Amino acid sequence: MTQEPGTIPHASSKNAEPTHGEHEEEDAQAVRRDADVPESVRANRGWWDRNADEYQHDHGDFLGDHRFVWCPEGLDEAEARLLGPAGSLAGRHVLEIGAGAAQCSRWLARQGAHPVALDLSERQLRHAQRLAPTGTTGAVPLVQADAGALPFADGSFDLACSAYGAVPFVADPPLVMREVHRVLRPRGRWVFSVTHPVRWAFPDEPGPEGLTVCDSYFDRTPYVEQDQRGEAVYVETHRTLGDRVRDLVGAGFRLLDLVEPEWPEHHTQEWGGWSPLRGRLIPGTAIFVCVRD
Repeated sequence: MTQEPGTIPHASSKNAEPTHGEHEEEDAQAVRRDADVPESVRANRGWWDRNADEYQHDHGDFLGDHRFVWCPEGLDEAEARLLGPAGSLAGRHVLEIGAGAAQCSRWLARQGAHPVALDLSERQLRHAQRLAPTGTTGAVPLVQADAGALPFADGSFDLACSAYGAVPFVADPPLVMREVHRVLRPRGRWVFSVTHPVRWAFPDEPGPEGLTVCDSYFDRTPYVEQDQRGEAVYVETHRTLGDRVRDLVGAGFRLLDLVEPEWPEHHTQEWGGWSPLRGRLIPGTAIFVCVRD
């Protein structure tokens, strides 16, 4: 998962922290304003390059070195099987978008799949190299690229996935959905997790103050952290649930399931604005399970 200032663990990086506005850059100002594709790409690449070390230090134990965690609620693909039944991953070619340190891809490799880990941030991919096994078994190809311009031929993959990766950070979500559709083979599955859209109406706080609506759920104006010159250093884009569904259907996907993980009773760890208090009252994560027709 890779979403951070105000987001989770997100194609900037798959292991981000969730929620808008949590770890602001020093002297950065949080605003709501438009941000186009080049500005968003530039800002989020820089943000993750600067913050990858801290992110992996703070969340590495939770994410593991080769574990597939979908969200701060701790939903694990080993149990959830959103990508397919047990044993069905062997031999499948899988693209992980916003892979961060590629923890999910390494889990996929252990299931016999052939994953490729893609991320916008060079520093996040350096952590993927650091965590890679010393031998050849389980090694995962790493690609630095933008989710809106995937550097692969049509029909290259059987599956695509993103755990809080690029999707929340891109300025043109429909473009990303079309790109994923392009690189998938017919009947290929696309599964991604994002901050639950309803969370955008609430402050990104883990305590009681995070339970009072303060913004309009329907305000799609991007969340931007900008420096003193007004240049964006972090951008996150809000889409309603309806927007996400329309983006998927418009790109040629069929929605199979929308998973809203509940907060487990045994889970006491906070992650930015994710907490046991909020998690037991309002959804924190939305996971879209789709198939390419």
